[in-house]
Amino acid sequence: MKKTTLRQYARLIARKGGNVQKGQDVEIYASLDQPEFVKLLAEECYACGARKVSVEWSYLPLTKLDYRKRSLKTLSTLESWEVEKLKHRVKTLPVRIFLESDDPDGLKGVNQEKVSKATQARFSVIKPYRDAMENKYQWCIAAVPGAEWAKKVFPGETRSRAIEKLWEAILYTSRADGDPVAAWDAHNTDLSARCAYLNSLGIETLEIKSSNGTNLSVGMIEEALFMGGSEAAQGSGIEFNPNIPSEEVYISPKKGVAEGVAVASKPLSYRGELIENFSVRFENGKAVEVHAEKNEALLREMISMDEGAAFLGEVALVPYDSPIRNSEILFYNTLFDENAACHLALGHGFTNTLKDYDKYTLAECYEKGINDSMIHVDFMIGTADLCVVAVTRDGRRVPVFEKGNWAF
Repeated sequence: MKKTTLRQYARLIARKGGNVQKGQDVEIYASLDQPEFVKLLAEECYACGARKVSVEWSYLPLTKLDYRKRSLKTLSTLESWEVEKLKHRVKTLPVRIFLESDDPDGLKGVNQEKVSKATQARFSVIKPYRDAMENKYQWCIAAVPGAEWAKKVFPGETRSRAIEKLWEAILYTSRADGDPVAAWDAHNTDLSARCAYLNSLGIETLEIKSSNGTNLSVGMIEEALFMGGSEAAQGSGIEFNPNIPSEEVYISPKKGVAEGVAVASKPLSYRGELIENFSVRFENGKAVEVHAEKNEALLREMISMDEGAAFLGEVALVPYDSPIRNSEILFYNTLFDENAACHLALGHGFTNTLKDYDKYTLAECYEKGINDSMIHVDFMIGTADLCVVAVTRDGRRVPVFEKGNWAF
């Protein structure tokens, strides 16, 4: 891939994704797959005026080795320097940029029960710091090709050609060719207009149906708003785009109000393993029954991570006629596959979807119906014939999606 093209993509992430401001600190999280691109991104962050750019590297085979060789006690422990790092992050509110590139099957074979217990123990320490930062900083998740990921997506290609093809797919679906900044400005305008229309309806319930077996009713919080594209950090008001790519218009539903079955339309990559051909049945908002042809035990483990893990944190609307779906590529990566289809998320909800959320404490947001959990895992339900009807608080039935696409 040409360096000028990659530079343009790095500039998009720095300026429209994280929207780095003069004097801000930046933290980049990346695997060892594309070090030259990470350097380009750091340069673009400095060009925006960043005070300091730090990179935290990871390597999935080493993570897998740690899970196998470290004791549960060691995996569960946050060292004092790690806690100090969390405190510093709360104080400085750095721009956080996450570059995804990992092998979708990279943790296959690890003891997932051990991983769950360690994650739960660590989260009990991390949660107060996560809560203290919620909504107050800029962040962005984007992607670069990893060799194993590329070979998973394009198994018939050589390693180098698979990486090149995945670069092409990432740049196309991220609207990073041509004039990316102008493209994202127009895209954000369109998503904002769709949100405004949906928010004008006064929706009480969304009814979601498709021929694959999805038949689900999800309740809305009266004060909740649909969001999409860019958003603003609380306090600073700095606008940023948290996901590149992003095609979704989303809302956090009311905890405890969901009935029916959701059938996944794409595999889910969770903790380095794939969950395939699965369904989730909800009663009183809670996932009470799950089935999967592959990794059903991991799916059960996921919804048992904490009390909120079995409840919905997000409903997202994505047209079937979107760049990612039209690419006809199965990415085996949630950042992309969720933006190819309507999806739901189990776990943590978004408090900033509440109108005037900044006037409430987190506890008050949760009381209003936003779900709280240590996980937030999206899974795709969109199909070519998906139908979504909004039932409004004044009794109207308004088509939102017909045949997989917007009905307005």
